[in-house]
Amino acid sequence: EQARGGTLFLDEVADMNLEAQARLLGALDSGSFLRAGGAEPVRVDVRIIAATQRDLEQEVREGRFREALFYHLNVVPLHIPPLREHREDVPELLSSYVDRLVLQEKLPYRHFGTDAQNFLRNHPWHGNIRELKNLVQRLLILGVGEEISQAEVESALGGVRIAEGGAGGAFPVSFDQPLRQAREQFEKAYLEYQLEKHEGNVSQAAAAAGVERTHLYRKLRALGIRD
Repeated sequence: EQARGGTLFLDEVADMNLEAQARLLGALDSGSFLRAGGAEPVRVDVRIIAATQRDLEQEVREGRFREALFYHLNVVPLHIPPLREHREDVPELLSSYVDRLVLQEKLPYRHFGTDAQNFLRNHPWHGNIRELKNLVQRLLILGVGEEISQAEVESALGGVRIAEGGAGGAFPVSFDQPLRQAREQFEKAYLEYQLEKHEGNVSQAAAAAGVERTHLYRKLRALGIRD
């Protein structure tokens, strides 16, 4: 009803149960529907755009999607290939999501190094574009330094592990918490790892982390790592 005179976008339409499919089909056939508990039909005039990641013809054959509704929706089909079929676009997509997340979520800007971009061109991308976006978001939230390296990408993709076995190898941060807390937990674990790796030498740890020594001292005190 709210989309009257405009466009109604139905995302993942194959996830609708058969009852909901029947109600949608009825509205498309008659151009009207009944509100829940209502008695008077409500007229609708909308353009329908539906999207799905499933093979709807296969869903129809297996009885999970109504054939009549499929033909109602399949007037002008548009196939959007998965990311693995146009990997040449990966570098531009990485850059686009970095810019978007920096602007919308106020995350620190980082850029993907050439080695990282080339590595991700050959990634299978089973999760399609959502996997790419989540990867970029994770690296901006939890990473340090301006450039994202191939090693960091491999660590993020490999079950979310800390490279080179720090802290027992398991990633110390839960994603089910506010961003600020997650960043603090990661920074503390990362800096403790760098200090342990360099046997407590703050100058060497600062150089490895790519920060000024005085800044590192302040960060260590703020995180309660040193007095």
